[in-house]
Amino acid sequence: MTASKEGFEPKVVTRLRPGHADLAGALKYGHTDIRNVLERSSARETATRVAAGGIARKLLGHFGIDVVSFTQSIGTVDIGFDGCDPDILTEDDVEKSPVRCPDPEASQRMVAAIDEAAEQGDTLGGTFRVIARGVPAGLGSYVHWDRKLDGRLAQAVLSINAVKGVEFGAGFEGAARRGSEFHDEIDYQEGRFRHLTNRAGGLTGGVTNGEPIDLRVAIKPISTMKKPMASIDLKTKAKTEAHYERSDVCVVPAAGVIGEAVVALVIADALLEKFGGDSMNELERNYRSYVESIAHPG
Repeated sequence: MTASKEGFEPKVVTRLRPGHADLAGALKYGHTDIRNVLERSSARETATRVAAGGIARKLLGHFGIDVVSFTQSIGTVDIGFDGCDPDILTEDDVEKSPVRCPDPEASQRMVAAIDEAAEQGDTLGGTFRVIARGVPAGLGSYVHWDRKLDGRLAQAVLSINAVKGVEFGAGFEGAARRGSEFHDEIDYQEGRFRHLTNRAGGLTGGVTNGEPIDLRVAIKPISTMKKPMASIDLKTKAKTEAHYERSDVCVVPAAGVIGEAVVALVIADALLEKFGGDSMNELERNYRSYVESIAHPG
């Protein structure tokens, strides 16, 4: 159901868009007008999650946990896994770029790639990274499959519109390496256990290990294009061009903001599960006691 002004009837949409939820949604719910799918599957719903994520980030910040995201690639322009140092990355480094990329030269090339795609009536995808720093070891579970924190984070991120993949640390790179080359060696420094690298992305066995949570998210190109692809009309079954609705050319920078929010929500949830309490004082007390205890286990 869609709302409309009195006396105004929105145009029925039947030309299916490849890559969009149009066909799957129409088949699932028996719609004859794909506007019902078009409106409800819109990324506008993520606005509420970003708002809630802002509250979660306030809570996490109270315990020294911060969450930041940045654009790693748009189209073929990619700053790579080592394109910036996530340990010192700041929001200012990200937000001064129109595409939220901390590399100024790459940022300019990304903007140029978006402009070129727009001129050609096309769209672009890319990747963004989300880094959560200051997360204590021990959030999540290696026992219960549904409480594994990487699984919960993956579900949250994959629920963002246009997301088609997620990677923790150097996960996919690890598929081509030997264990001796990939796994993070452990040390004890300055009163805490540390990993000398962070290829695991801050999670082992579904549990945080004390290093920053680091995940990379793949965004597909937007499926609504001024240069429409070949398709089928839902009603007549005749060959046609896909429907065009006002749309963006690239949503990777905006998706990174949503990624920050949903990651913050999941971590905040895990924090409350672990430390509990009916007041901030109780939560702080439980947190401090735990952090002190894991520095000297046993």
